[in-house]
Amino acid sequence: MKITVFVTPKKNVLDPQGVAVTHAMHTLGFESAKEVHVGKTIAFEVDGSDTPEFRASLDKLCTDLLSNPVIEDYRYELS
Repeated sequence: MKITVFVTPKKNVLDPQGVAVTHAMHTLGFESAKEVHVGKTIAFEVDGSDTPEFRASLDKLCTDLLSNPVIEDYRYELS
């Protein structure tokens, strides 16, 4: 099973990279861009099936290692 985890700054946390990218987009003529957030994507594969226990262990991995729950949100997709 392939897992893709998307980590982004929380909405109420200042995102300096997002601010810089917004400014650059405006400079390049894409002035309608707003509320840009820069995050990270982590993709990996595992053996197993999608069960409640598996999702609980994946949530623990995301909160303990892949994201900083104080300032970041995460979501994942399984395929």
